[in-house]
Amino acid sequence: MILFRSLLYFASLIISTTLYGLLLSTIGWFLPFDKRSGIANQWARINLKLQKSICGLDYRVTGLENIPASNTIVLSKHQSAWETIALRCILPPEQTWVLKQELMWIPIFGWALAAAQPIAINRKAGRRAAGQIIAQGRARLQQGRTVIIFPEGTRVAPGTRKKYGIGGALLAEKTGYPVLPIAHNAGVFWRRRGLKKYPGTIQVVIGPVIDSHGLKAAEINRRAEQWIEGTVSSLSS
Repeated sequence: MILFRSLLYFASLIISTTLYGLLLSTIGWFLPFDKRSGIANQWARINLKLQKSICGLDYRVTGLENIPASNTIVLSKHQSAWETIALRCILPPEQTWVLKQELMWIPIFGWALAAAQPIAINRKAGRRAAGQIIAQGRARLQQGRTVIIFPEGTRVAPGTRKKYGIGGALLAEKTGYPVLPIAHNAGVFWRRRGLKKYPGTIQVVIGPVIDSHGLKAAEINRRAEQWIEGTVSSLSS
């Protein structure tokens, strides 16, 4: 039944992504950014409801009070595709995501991503990618948006970790905007390369804000990584 329910949800995900992707990639370009974000966020809300009703997959968030009133830089654990959907609903509505540029090449989905104005980087570009994050991230923050970054750069299976990239921390150092760390255990239920979506409740923990003023990027990164990885290890598997 888990496989059947997962296949059913996967079909619904394809349908919803196609419909909303076409909407964003056509008339979305003629709408102001807040309206585009509203379309993307509605897609996310629908998928969270479908996950719960079809797969029995729910989530619980603690630490919502830590989300600052002003815009911020989010550094989040990345274990699955789930958080790329859920964070659209958990965080403030106007968002800019840092993502790999290959995603922009996917028909319909990539076109919709372009309408959402992400920061699309070449992960192999090193310093140039970091410079792009700083320049474009600064502009998006000044426009009042939340900038969301997965510092590990790719999905990492539960119980493992990768080196945290410095781009998000550099953005915080150069701009002075605060960093909001997020930990979760989504990979336990929605595995990195698995089709099955297991029933249960994903735990999402939003950490205390890291004030970046007076801190170097390495220290910002260290604090974020220490909190995220320590919190992830404490979540039930």
